[in-house]
Amino acid sequence: MALFSRLLAGLMALALLTGCERKDAPPLDQQLYVWQRQWTAGHEVALSDSRDDFSTLRVLALQAFAQAGWSRARINPVLLKTDGRPLIAVIRLDGQLQSLNQDEITRQVQQLINDWQSQGLHLAGVEIDHDAGVARLPAYREFLTHLRDALPSSLPLSITALPAWSDSPELPKLLSTVDSSVLQVHAVRDPRRGLFDPDQALQWANAWSCITVKPFYLALPAYGVALLPSASGAPIVESEVSIERVGERRELLADPQQLGRLATQLRDAPPEHLKGLIWFRLPLANDRRAWSLTTLRAVANGDDLHSQLKLKLSAQQGLYDIGIVNEGNLDSAWPERVTLVVHGCEGADALAGYALQQEADLLTFTRLREGRIAAGGQRAIGWARCATIDQGESNVHP
Repeated sequence: MALFSRLLAGLMALALLTGCERKDAPPLDQQLYVWQRQWTAGHEVALSDSRDDFSTLRVLALQAFAQAGWSRARINPVLLKTDGRPLIAVIRLDGQLQSLNQDEITRQVQQLINDWQSQGLHLAGVEIDHDAGVARLPAYREFLTHLRDALPSSLPLSITALPAWSDSPELPKLLSTVDSSVLQVHAVRDPRRGLFDPDQALQWANAWSCITVKPFYLALPAYGVALLPSASGAPIVESEVSIERVGERRELLADPQQLGRLATQLRDAPPEHLKGLIWFRLPLANDRRAWSLTTLRAVANGDDLHSQLKLKLSAQQGLYDIGIVNEGNLDSAWPERVTLVVHGCEGADALAGYALQQEADLLTFTRLREGRIAAGGQRAIGWARCATIDQGESNVHP
């Protein structure tokens, strides 16, 4: 076993430097995680708008928590059936579970499959998402073997996987029990050091390609989180669900420019066995911590990214609504400052997030807090009642 570990460590080191031998491969598949626990009316538009660019949906279906027990995601089966894309049900097993009850988990998964099929949903696979510690990989492998035997042989089984498992001699045996793996290369270390490191992600992907002989995918971030202070000193992570807690939030956002460069590298020289990229997560219109679908689509397709902020004025009987529109394909921070050349103003005010400084012929709106304008989106920043506003002489300062 010690000799095997040394050989595996040497293989890992070589992979980090050079990667395994690469062969000609088809274009990388692009897929989406749908990770909302309760579906809303916004899912219909999001699914429709994403259909042409992302081939497969991996849908959060079922979760097991250490204290709260089992919880089903409230999906909309009609929307999924109408969508028609290959559908993979994701079962999330909390990493804090003391042990994996093989029979109970298998029963829950089988019941989920039966329920979804009875609603007209045809599964293309099942994915188990479990952040097991390295020491628990043997027990995890036993569970996966049990589950694989219980599922129809025609139904593919995949797992999410952590880079931290790479040094374990148990990993090849674990991967042999499933049809494919999804390597998570985001938010796997201390989030205080950042949400994503593209160089590290590429190294992990190259190393993984030398360990597995099965197809694998990379799970890539298209979202942000907030870090909240806690008494223990370790931050509390707030993502798609708001946490009622007092304290300043430090926002972290995966950089689309970084992810775009990484995706291009992976398309140009994919590691052996890499079949595709899975983006986390399908953005809804009100998802304030996810990239817009416009930006996600541009990154996935390898388009050049750019923001284009412009002033937008709407006037009615001398009353101007003042806003900013983003005509680019890249989500943008709120502009730091907006200056408007005006004449004959009787009054003006800023809306939440901005402060107004008013002079005789100049209105200056200054940003008070951070925020984003989605690609193709807009935001109102204030109003003014003026004789005229000279839009040509006004400026948006990023």
